[in-house]
Amino acid sequence: MGFPFLLIIAYLYFYKLNILLLLTSFLTPLALNIKDFALAFNIRDFDIGFGMSVPTEPILFAILIFFFLKILWDRSFDKKIIIHPLTIFIIIQLAWMLVTCFTSQMPFVSFKAFLARLWFVVPFYYLVIFLFRKIQNIRLFICLYVISLLGVVANTIYKHSLFEYTEITSHWVMNPFYNDHTSYGAILALFIPVLFGFTFSKTYSKTIRFFSFLVLAVLVLALILSFSRAAWISLAFAFIVFLIILLKIKTKWIVLSLVAFVGIALLFQNEIWERLKKNKQNSSANITEHIQSIPNISTDNSNMERINRWKSAIRMFKERPIFGFGPGTYQFEYAPYQRPEEKTLISTNAGDKGNAHSEYIGPLAESGIIGMLSMVAILIAIITTGIRVYRKAIIMEVKVLGISITLGLITYFFHGLLNNFLDTDKASVPFWGFIATLVAFDLFYIKKQTETEHKP
Repeated sequence: MGFPFLLIIAYLYFYKLNILLLLTSFLTPLALNIKDFALAFNIRDFDIGFGMSVPTEPILFAILIFFFLKILWDRSFDKKIIIHPLTIFIIIQLAWMLVTCFTSQMPFVSFKAFLARLWFVVPFYYLVIFLFRKIQNIRLFICLYVISLLGVVANTIYKHSLFEYTEITSHWVMNPFYNDHTSYGAILALFIPVLFGFTFSKTYSKTIRFFSFLVLAVLVLALILSFSRAAWISLAFAFIVFLIILLKIKTKWIVLSLVAFVGIALLFQNEIWERLKKNKQNSSANITEHIQSIPNISTDNSNMERINRWKSAIRMFKERPIFGFGPGTYQFEYAPYQRPEEKTLISTNAGDKGNAHSEYIGPLAESGIIGMLSMVAILIAIITTGIRVYRKAIIMEVKVLGISITLGLITYFFHGLLNNFLDTDKASVPFWGFIATLVAFDLFYIKKQTETEHKP
């Protein structure tokens, strides 16, 4: 069974790689954890010892194998891609992850986490950049993912309606396709700016804009019904960034404003903390009350548990500040670093309730200070590349897609303050694909255009 599968993947890789990558984009929202997959097909007592999303992750793993075989055979890279700042920071992140695998407390877990990161980055960053030389492939990549996502959204909204759209059921009605409402909300927020671009840009025909508007309305409704507060805030933050870019506010004013904000927060930190502790509003089906519960750190178990996880991660970092405990190990190592007075009703020592809930603090505990700084460097490189594409592009569609995708990625990075999902295919496929889009624009549209302008 496995050998014919590898032969099919090999054929598609060498002769129809574009079809294989686009097919994977379509399959990702519908992919199931291998245990859920076995249950769906009535395969009993099936356990491979670790989680895997099927069919996407086996396909991505096979692509990774054939990629390295091809590299060994051809011994060639595209130098333009390799020397791009974003690629350099991604390579630094991967290289440091590999180093910390050797120093890991749980080497098997860490090497598996590193391998999983590779099978996301290689196909949906390095390889799709070549696919995205043609802008129609970018549209197709987005549309295929969104079409499948709409199927998940329809199923989720229907299941949710059976429970009268209550807040408590919003946490799990997207199962088995998404783990919970936070990952589901993060992906919805990631795509909403892109659909906004398709809807309101005159670059596209009226038909495309009309259908984009319908899809946008569905995704916005789904986001509201997800009751994911982090996703709501991330979208609001992206809108603020859009206004800053649109109004061409200079970087120095943004930096000064951030410094002033942080300074005021530090100066009045005790008063702010006391004010936050007085907020007793818990999560609610009422939208207004649910928003008011966002800063509740006194009685909201979800918020309190995040703080517990972050404090545990920081204690782990202080113990191993350079190399960390190893990629993927946080959920197995953090239990001893919890303090009884910080635990909540949903705290656990079993390592079965997720990770550090942060794309920044998690790497800090697992790969030390360099692990966190590499993620921040990727964020900065994304923003600078996205803004450069938006400001320098002559082709209007490149300009629109460039800023829309940048804003979508900003929603994810802001959401990453509170959650982390880059160990899953649901988030990694669009995340790395969106970054690849910006690099493709920068290399094959902006730089080529600039070179042409400077020719005598």
